[in-house]
Amino acid sequence: MPAGPGLTLPAPEEAAPRPAPRLPTLDLIRGVAVLGILAINIAGFAGPMVGTTTPNLPVAASPADEAAWAFGFLLFEGKMRALFSLLFGAGLVLFWERAEASGRNGDVLQLRRLTWLLVFGVLHYLLLWWGDILFVYALCGIAALLLRPLRSRALLALALGLYYGWHVWGMLDAAAAIEAETAARQGTASPGQLALVAQRMGPIRAWAAQELREATMGYFQLLQVKLSERPLWQVQMASGAFSETLPLMLIGMVCYRRGFFDGRLPRKRLAEIAIACTLAALVLTAMFLGWAWPRHFPPIAMGAALAWGLAMPHLLGGVGYAGLLALAAPRLARTALGARLIAAGRMAFSNYLLTSLVMTFAFYGWGLGLYGRVPEREQWLFVLGGWALMLGWSGPWLRRFRRGPLEWLWRCLVERTVLPNRMR
Repeated sequence: MPAGPGLTLPAPEEAAPRPAPRLPTLDLIRGVAVLGILAINIAGFAGPMVGTTTPNLPVAASPADEAAWAFGFLLFEGKMRALFSLLFGAGLVLFWERAEASGRNGDVLQLRRLTWLLVFGVLHYLLLWWGDILFVYALCGIAALLLRPLRSRALLALALGLYYGWHVWGMLDAAAAIEAETAARQGTASPGQLALVAQRMGPIRAWAAQELREATMGYFQLLQVKLSERPLWQVQMASGAFSETLPLMLIGMVCYRRGFFDGRLPRKRLAEIAIACTLAALVLTAMFLGWAWPRHFPPIAMGAALAWGLAMPHLLGGVGYAGLLALAAPRLARTALGARLIAAGRMAFSNYLLTSLVMTFAFYGWGLGLYGRVPEREQWLFVLGGWALMLGWSGPWLRRFRRGPLEWLWRCLVERTVLPNRMR
C-alpha cells in the first residue's frame, strides 16, 4: 500500500481492538522527539520569532552563527515536528485500544483527554510561551479521533491529499513574493516587486521590534498583553498548522496499525523504509541549504520553505527517524542512555512544559533577561543544558512515582479522581 514517496507498508487485515501494553519503543522515540523539539524551539525562546525562520533578522548573523543555525535546520527543523505528530497519532490509537480492551469507551475517554490538553495549551500560552503546540495538537487530535474509524487506506489517502495539497497551494501563493525578493536582492526588481517585498517585510520587522519590547516586561504585564491584545493567538496558529499536523497524526495512526512501532512490521522492511526516508530527507534538505545558505537565508523564501516548500523532507524525515529509532530501540533500551530516553519520553508532557518554564525564565525580562542577546552558536549551550535536565531528572522521578507530575495531573482530570502516584 503506498504511503508517500519512498514508503510502502504491507496491508494486513485490519485487526480488532486488542490489549495494548505500554510500548518502550514509543517512549524512547518520544524521548528523542522532545529533546529534538527544544533544538528548534530555542530560536523562538531566545527571540525574536523571526529567528526561527532565518538567523539574519533582526540583525545579520556571523558565519559561525549561520553555520550553527544551518546545523539545526538540517537535522531537526520540521523533522522533529513531524516525528512528534506521528507519535501523537500513534498514541491516540494506543490509548483507544487500551480503553476498549478494558471494557471502557475509548472515544469518550480520548475526547475528555484531548479537551483537557486544550486547556493545558491555553494555560501554557498565557503563563509561559507563545509557541505552544498543545492547543494545536488537541484540536487536531479531536479531528483525528473523528476519523479513526476509517480504514488505513482511506486514512492514508486523506492524509497525503490534505498534506501535499495544502503545501503546494501555499508555495504557489508565495511564488510571486519569493520572485520579488530574489529580484530585489539581484538589483533587478520592478517598482511593483519592491513594493511587494516591503509589504511582506514591514510586518515582520515591526513584529520583531514589538517582541523585543515585550520581552523586557514583567511577568504579569506580559500576561496582560496576551489577554488584551492577542487572546486568539492560538486559534491563529492552529489555522496555519492544522493542514500539516492533522495529516501527520493520521499517518502516525496508520504506522501504528501496520506494526511500525511494535515489531509486527518485518525488520528488513522497516530498515528499508527508515534508511530510504532518512537519506532522502537529509539530501533534499541539504540541497535547499545549498541554495539558501550562500544567499544568507532570505526571509521571505525561508518562511515559504519552512511553511510549505519543505513538506516532503519533513514528512520523510519524521518517518525515517521513527524507523531508525524503532530499529535501534531493542538494543538501545538496554543501555543507560536508552533508559534515560525512555524515562524522558514517558514524561514528555512534563518535560515539554519544564523546558518552557526554564527557557522563558532564562530569556524573558521577568527572569534573566537574555532575550535577543544570545547568538545562534551560543543557543546550543542552552539546548545541551535542557537535554541534560530532561535526561537527568526523568529517571529518578519515575523510580519514585508512576507518572510524571503533569502526566499524573492530566490522568487524574481525565479519570475524574485522584490517582495514587507514589511507588510503593
